[in-house]
Amino acid sequence: MSADDRARRALISVSDKRGVVDFAARLAAAGVELISTGGTARALREAGLDVRDVSDVTEFPEMMDGRVKTLHPRIHGGLLALRDNDEHVRAMEAHGIGGIDILAVNLYPFEETLRGGGDFAACIENIDIGGPAMLRAAAKNHRFVGVVTDPDDYDTVANEIEQAGALAQETRRRLAAKAYAKTAAYDAAISGWFAGEIGEAFPKHVAVAGRLASELRYGENPHQRAAFYATGEARPGVAGARQAQGKALSYNNLNDTDAAYELVAEFDPARPAVAIIKHANPCGVAVADDLETAYARALRCDPVSAFGGIVALNQTLTGPVAEKIVEVFTEVVIAPDADDAALAVFSKKKNLRLLIAGGLPSPSAPGRTIRPIAGGFLLQDRDARTVGPDDLKVVTKRRPEPREIDDMLLAFRIAKHVKSNAIVYVKDGASVGIGAGQMSRLDSSRIAARKAADAAQAAGEAAPLTRGSVVASDAFFPFADGLLAAAEAGATAVIQPGGSIRDEEVIAAADDAGLAMAFTGVRHFRH
Repeated sequence: MSADDRARRALISVSDKRGVVDFAARLAAAGVELISTGGTARALREAGLDVRDVSDVTEFPEMMDGRVKTLHPRIHGGLLALRDNDEHVRAMEAHGIGGIDILAVNLYPFEETLRGGGDFAACIENIDIGGPAMLRAAAKNHRFVGVVTDPDDYDTVANEIEQAGALAQETRRRLAAKAYAKTAAYDAAISGWFAGEIGEAFPKHVAVAGRLASELRYGENPHQRAAFYATGEARPGVAGARQAQGKALSYNNLNDTDAAYELVAEFDPARPAVAIIKHANPCGVAVADDLETAYARALRCDPVSAFGGIVALNQTLTGPVAEKIVEVFTEVVIAPDADDAALAVFSKKKNLRLLIAGGLPSPSAPGRTIRPIAGGFLLQDRDARTVGPDDLKVVTKRRPEPREIDDMLLAFRIAKHVKSNAIVYVKDGASVGIGAGQMSRLDSSRIAARKAADAAQAAGEAAPLTRGSVVASDAFFPFADGLLAAAEAGATAVIQPGGSIRDEEVIAAADDAGLAMAFTGVRHFRH
């Protein structure tokens, strides 16, 4: 490294001022001149540092409420000039442009403004213009400029400047890549918000961005690399939860825990509900007058599959419930909160992960889901449709009893979260048989009934758990065979979307079997 490679000037302009004073002080001590703007310049001066205002460099004042301050040739020329290009050097000398060797910029807090409920005007004012322009310029010219967007990189940059007087080329490349990722994520947030503001459901171009939350040991399988990215969506759940204890979450843990919490949030938070999930499918769900009973009844549905599963609760986890949960090997428990007694119980199980979500996500809140396919991705609205009593159209001669209606609605909400084809039996507020992910709806019906019979046998009960239950299907019965299988299992009422060309045949079969059946007009495929 020659003397010409040394870092001589740094422009520092940050919204997030964490660590910036110490960083600037270390650069100044290494002989780097400091240039800054507005609040950053004030903070550095108050710390006793010698700082030159950008307006002194440009010979133009900051104007238009700070909208125009760094958009000037003496700034961008200093960032973009190729120091080994004679023509660039002559242009710098002719126009009084000094090189900028270090750029430390983070952007106006657009996403924070959005999450804080800022109105349209506030969001617009928090769209940074000069910052992204400088970051892109510095990143493009990374052969000569080190660009710093993250306070976590201050220490690395300062160390290299102190030890070598300049940044290594490898460091500059890494920082440049990070800068482009930062501006891309920033623009993605703005474009997504703006599309929503103008009511554009599917704009011509869609950008998706996330912030690295953690690298994971592996993905679905040990040979797959994986990481967890947070999007900043203000939705209570796994991404924003606090891990109170337990070992690191795996890819499958995160996926299954998200499925569990989204399911348990379907139910009225005033009534205790518990969902147990295995491989993203529920193996037991129940509502009751207390969490202990809800957990016991959810576990009863399929205690074999619950081993190594995920438990989600819609109310504060208490000590007595925690005592019951630790009797079964459980990977993750997630709840809005946990009391001290529950924390004490779980502290004896060091590997069990406990997530405190702080709230419940709204099942009817709008949102989008993304699924990759070869050469692109599929984007759709989140399935935010809920079905209530007023949505039911009774199509059989026998009308369902009030108890059956309650169970039908519960079963249909569970079916929404079961992989298609989905068949769910519910009795007295608890699932008693779940058939998931089969290519045939008839097979799902049979599997659910068999699981219910196995659970009854394990519990020492003579009658199948499905005797006197209701059954839900996530989509219509294309033939009467699946419905008749449910009747054979002991179901007395059926809830399904309807809409098959054979609906009349299925209704007639239900009438012949003495079943009550209601159509919802809503399908809940989940692939």
